[in-house]
Amino acid sequence: MRSLSIASTGMLAQQTNVDVISNNIANMSTTAFKRQRAEFQDLLYQSVSRAGAASGSDSKLPTGIQIGAGVKTGGVYRIAEQGALSQTDNPYDMAIQGKGFFQITMPGGGTGYTRDGSFQLSDQGELVTADGYPVQPGITVPQGAVAVTVSKTGEVQVTLSGTPAPQTIGQLQLATFVNEAGLEALGGNNFLETAASGQATIASPGAPGFGTLTQGFIESSNVNPVSEITALITAQRAYEMNSRVVKTADEMLATTSQLR
Repeated sequence: MRSLSIASTGMLAQQTNVDVISNNIANMSTTAFKRQRAEFQDLLYQSVSRAGAASGSDSKLPTGIQIGAGVKTGGVYRIAEQGALSQTDNPYDMAIQGKGFFQITMPGGGTGYTRDGSFQLSDQGELVTADGYPVQPGITVPQGAVAVTVSKTGEVQVTLSGTPAPQTIGQLQLATFVNEAGLEALGGNNFLETAASGQATIASPGAPGFGTLTQGFIESSNVNPVSEITALITAQRAYEMNSRVVKTADEMLATTSQLR
């Protein structure tokens, strides 16, 4: 009976769906987290009779008979919707309002990308992520700085003790991609460029197609708990219905085996 294998693919698909939803819910409080969505596709069809095939000397089948083989996971993509900004009043926290990613130097020397702007200072005064990865281009806050300001366009200025005029110490830049959903997630709010994402385009914040920076804020997760709970209930019901198909098919096979 095809229904056994078909229903099993449905159960596997809904299991994947629940995995994705549970990850979204688990990251409701993760800085700059982008929720994910599972997409599904139907499998190949077995053509018992093809539509348009001759059914007589001068007639054709209007529909034919095609029986599907079930469902598969077509992909899991991120929804790059802007998360709400949360005020922290920490001068090293920065939120991107619009498109773009901060560039960071990964442990192997490569470039990673993140929207998590909860930055800190290293023991050398260098601007780094919570994991200690330096921000590109490098920004070093000198000792004796009494104030640090970051403009919407990414210009970093400091005010030194005894020097009233602010001094510019660097310029933050953002990266954008043709296909943000194609970035490879590394965990820790970090991503890597892939062939699917395309190469990074670098520019200063506020340039055409790039977001701006807001100092003293961080971007919250864009997970909507109400929507996720609704999707979870729907996935649970779909899983139960597929399991019911398995049970029904098993009962039908048992009936067949009892025939005399």
